Amino acid sequence: MHICKKYCNFVGDLNNYQQTMKKQQVVIRFCGDSGDGMQLTGTMFASLSAILGNEISTLPDFPAEIRAPQGTLGGVSGFQVQLGTGVYTPGDQADVIVAMNAAALKVCALGSKFNQAGAKWNAEGSMFKRDAVIIVDTDSLTAKDLAKALYTTDNPFTELGIPESVQIIPVALTELTKEALKDMGLDNKSVLKSRNMFALGLVCWLFNRPVDKAVAFLESKFQKKPQLIAPNVKVLTDGFNYGQNLALNIQTMNVEKSQELPKGTYTSIAGNKATAWGLIAAAEKCGKRLFLGSYPITPATDIMHELAARKDMGVMVVQAEDEIAGVCTAIGAAFAGDLAATSTSGPGLSLKGEAIGLAVMAELPLVVIDVQRGGPSTGLPTKTEQTDLMQALYGRNGECPAVVIAASSSANCFDYAYEACKIALENMTPVVLLTDTYLANGTGLWRIPQLSELPPIQPQNVPEELKGNYNPALRDERGVRYWAYPGMEGYEHRNIGLERDAEKGTISTNPENHQRMVIARQAKIEQVTNQIPLLQVQGNPQSDTLLIGWGSTEGHLHAAANELGCALAHFNYINPLPKNTEEVLRQYKRIVVCELNSGQFAAYLRSKIAGISLEQYNELTAQPFAVDRIVNFVKNSL
Repeated sequence: MHICKKYCNFVGDLNNYQQTMKKQQVVIRFCGDSGDGMQLTGTMFASLSAILGNEISTLPDFPAEIRAPQGTLGGVSGFQVQLGTGVYTPGDQADVIVAMNAAALKVCALGSKFNQAGAKWNAEGSMFKRDAVIIVDTDSLTAKDLAKALYTTDNPFTELGIPESVQIIPVALTELTKEALKDMGLDNKSVLKSRNMFALGLVCWLFNRPVDKAVAFLESKFQKKPQLIAPNVKVLTDGFNYGQNLALNIQTMNVEKSQELPKGTYTSIAGNKATAWGLIAAAEKCGKRLFLGSYPITPATDIMHELAARKDMGVMVVQAEDEIAGVCTAIGAAFAGDLAATSTSGPGLSLKGEAIGLAVMAELPLVVIDVQRGGPSTGLPTKTEQTDLMQALYGRNGECPAVVIAASSSANCFDYAYEACKIALENMTPVVLLTDTYLANGTGLWRIPQLSELPPIQPQNVPEELKGNYNPALRDERGVRYWAYPGMEGYEHRNIGLERDAEKGTISTNPENHQRMVIARQAKIEQVTNQIPLLQVQGNPQSDTLLIGWGSTEGHLHAAANELGCALAHFNYINPLPKNTEEVLRQYKRIVVCELNSGQFAAYLRSKIAGISLEQYNELTAQPFAVDRIVNFVKNSL
């Protein structure tokens, strides 16, 4: 017990009785080196919690470097999950920390100030609460480890100023893992890689999670590497039993299940996977082949990976040589009559701009998925921002309108990917779907829908009566041109990127005709407002204050509105805006637009609604909002 006495204010008493406390929500953060398996550990724990009926929201938080030196501050990788009932965000600060080394402990304790010499824990800047529980690997607190993490003393807890109210659970994770696997015939490197499973077993004990469910996850995870199943199951089980047998003077936790979820089959799903599945569902619903033309880019690549694995469902994926080729292959597929999509992030969206303009001019259905990340240029490829909005709206030459929508949770990436396909196919237009790193890599609880529950998709196919007399300039009563594609006898035509005659569809350089066509293409986008839902006000609609957000900030703003007792209007449909947008906004004396950029949506709203007065709360930290900062801003700026 010497290690406990040296570092900790909390020492177990083998005679103490472990009580269990009930919690409505709890936040846990797994933190360690990039090679410590924190993403896997966090994902398994979150998925296990979802299966047991908890709502979840997760935040994977890892460095952009391929692999920083082991044990250094720059190499710390984290995974945070909030679980329980009424969960909207991954949480601001953790109730439980699992720190696999000294560097992880420092980063969690100091937050963004981890590089500042002499910095101490403080209630606002730390990643964990004043009464948090910290599970720490004491084998990683050697003098060498502390030096790598730039400590100046031999007691990290005192040096960091961690309050005495924090409960420390010191566990010799490394040695215990070695002991558990000593007869498994594994090399030392493989043994050390299993430490995360011991930690997961200990966390399962702390939260009263059934260890057999976690074992089932492991068996599924390593089914292609069966030689890894037995050692990982052994370590996981030993970690669980260690918690049970240690008899620490600490309460285990039961987290409440959600009682308000509709009946159905639920799973934990990441935003990129949900996006891919939404595209597949749309293709199945409308009877089209799904084609994805893309180029790998962080953090969007998993969409391509997921779709490439679905050849059994007729999905076609082309990994092109660059971003421009990716979108151009998709446009070719749209011309050929397929449900066509391309996926990218901010840098790729800028490269695709000219080709998207071709799809606008040719009036072809195309889904463009932009998983936003920190920028500009290479920027912060593993971090999140909402900084591509203006690019999605206007980042093309000429008057080049396209529909722009945004997902607001990892789970509803499915819904808005499906909706993007529906709008594109029914209105013959490119649709830009904005997600971001937070949604793409994070996970949420998702009810798996039946295909019959999804709204119908009716592609704008050319009518049979036009066969043999097809004019590509023809439009329906909404101003939407018809879709005829190669192989359809009697509907032969040319489609071009040059301006076309409004009556004949042939090339035209006539000035009046160009203006007419510009107006027609804009009108086609504006009429989509008749197909999208009205803007709904959440929270307290009777309040004088209205919070506004779009995309991935919904959960944080929902939690903030609940705490403030104010109203919330959150936007998923951006171009066009819901038709009642101005009516809703003019009902409120004070409107605060909250964005993870410098005010792009606020500027857009001002351009659409004359004379409207808006306040702005903007962050560019490359991290999701913290609810308490939004609340403090709204209160203090009154």
